[in-house]
Amino acid sequence: MIKRPLVLKLALLALFVAALVAFVALDGPRYLSLDALQRNRDALLAFASDHRAAALAIAFSAYAGAVALSLPGGLVFSLACGLLFGRIAGTLVAVAAATLGATLVFLAARYLFADVARRRLGAAGERINAGFTRHAFSYLLFLRVVPLFPFFLVNLAPALTSIRLGTYVLATVIGIVPATFIYVNLGQAIGRLDSLHGALSIDTLGALALLGLLALIPAFVRRRKAVATPRG
Repeated sequence: MIKRPLVLKLALLALFVAALVAFVALDGPRYLSLDALQRNRDALLAFASDHRAAALAIAFSAYAGAVALSLPGGLVFSLACGLLFGRIAGTLVAVAAATLGATLVFLAARYLFADVARRRLGAAGERINAGFTRHAFSYLLFLRVVPLFPFFLVNLAPALTSIRLGTYVLATVIGIVPATFIYVNLGQAIGRLDSLHGALSIDTLGALALLGLLALIPAFVRRRKAVATPRG
């Protein structure tokens, strides 16, 4: 007889695989693209103007669902939020949806893989886990602020550590605000964007990198204090 936890894990894995297969089979990347957003700009604006509450609910649900299923398109969703709702409301919707989706990924990955991964990594994994968990907020904030790391990977990797859920959520909310705000603002000028590759300038990336380094200062200070404190 198959144990219930195993059934739940298999069902959850099947859901992720089915979502990815359906996304590819239905040509999802074509719809979650800058071209598709620009082509449907007027229709989307008209719908958001006539049915604002419904548009907010749909945007939030679709964005959170895409992140939760680790589907590509988060940048397009952020641009769409800026286009449809403006910089303030758009940022709030995008940050809330991305945080919810990331949290669901974190919980699912921890439920499915954490124990197995830790056993496989052995002592080395425990050392990495201990180091990351000790400064979890600073490290995760850095990974969130600097948009050089794949979002889905930053959602998954902390689940393999002992980071607390509250710390994960708080660092995610704070960390994704700067880049999300920039993307949402770009969404208001969607008609003038030629591609997504140059969405962030070198100066903007540099500023975000600096913010990320600032986030690491508390961890650096605590580490220096630990080294300087003599062991009894």
